[in-house]
Amino acid sequence: MFIKSVKLNQKYINFIVYCFIIICFITFISVNYFSIASENEKEENENDYIKWVDCAVTYEVLDKTSKLDISSHNNNEDIKYNWIELISYLSSKYYGNFKKFKSSDLDNVVSKLKNGETMEDITKDMPYYSYYYECYNSIFSQYIGEYSIEKKDSSGEVGYEKKYGIKAFLPIASGYNFSHYDDFGNSRSYGYKRTHLGNDLMGSIGTPVIAVESGTIEALGWNQYGGWRIGIRSFDNKRYYYYAHLRKDHPYAEDMYVGKVVTAGDVIGYLGMTGYSNKENVNNINVPHLHFGIQLIFDEVQKDGINQIWIDVYNIIEFLKKNKSQVYLSNKETYDYSRKYTILESSVYE
Repeated sequence: MFIKSVKLNQKYINFIVYCFIIICFITFISVNYFSIASENEKEENENDYIKWVDCAVTYEVLDKTSKLDISSHNNNEDIKYNWIELISYLSSKYYGNFKKFKSSDLDNVVSKLKNGETMEDITKDMPYYSYYYECYNSIFSQYIGEYSIEKKDSSGEVGYEKKYGIKAFLPIASGYNFSHYDDFGNSRSYGYKRTHLGNDLMGSIGTPVIAVESGTIEALGWNQYGGWRIGIRSFDNKRYYYYAHLRKDHPYAEDMYVGKVVTAGDVIGYLGMTGYSNKENVNNINVPHLHFGIQLIFDEVQKDGINQIWIDVYNIIEFLKKNKSQVYLSNKETYDYSRKYTILESSVYE
């Protein structure tokens, strides 16, 4: 009996040990599975940002939607339109192909908004509306809004007049001629074969270059591709404005440095033809021009690394011809220019 009892106890012990091993194994597998799943989910969330934007909106659409926005605000209409919402609606309707644009489609959505429908109601069955809105808001969020501009009264006293309208500027100063065509994506061969990620504005050497939007200077100095160049980051960090091939010997306006805050309309430099050289201050560009580009940044890894997004700015340049910064010769010794009228906008001081 004793022997049988020992045998039974041994079987019971073996069974307990076996169960314990199984439980440990299952626990190990579960912990690792959920750990891996958690890491994958974390990585997926970290990579959950927009990686491509095709800015194909035409000048006609920019013109019509901006006028609706500005007019409704200046006339204090009951329904105030948001041009970015209108652009995003049209983009959703055409799946980004603005060649399909018909004025009647814009009139139709405006009529619905006038009759009390909300954009949320109108776009509820448009699965890509939120994507397009995020894209176009990242581009145009600071182009139209409230600002104050310097104005002298009859006695010569300077004050500021509040306005609502376009507050982004053409990158070429008022009174200076330039020409351009849509060269985005064209081939470039210096250094290595690549595509052109901007728009070349052909002009005269020394033409004052203007800050399109307010922001912080993030890059300044020589680049073998862009020559003397300046990079300005918007305050919301979504846009990086790149101005390249600035003038030899005197590329920048006075007191430009990395970290400086500039206001839309400020003179930041002068058009030239530098670049395409490892040696600084060399004119290796054949035709004087300003290379102007806009990079969109939805995640900081995109700035200088993967999934860089540079957009076609040709129609944006056409649109910004509506708002040019007037300048004057402010320093006869250095032959530097400054903006003529100061503007105040809350984004600079927030």
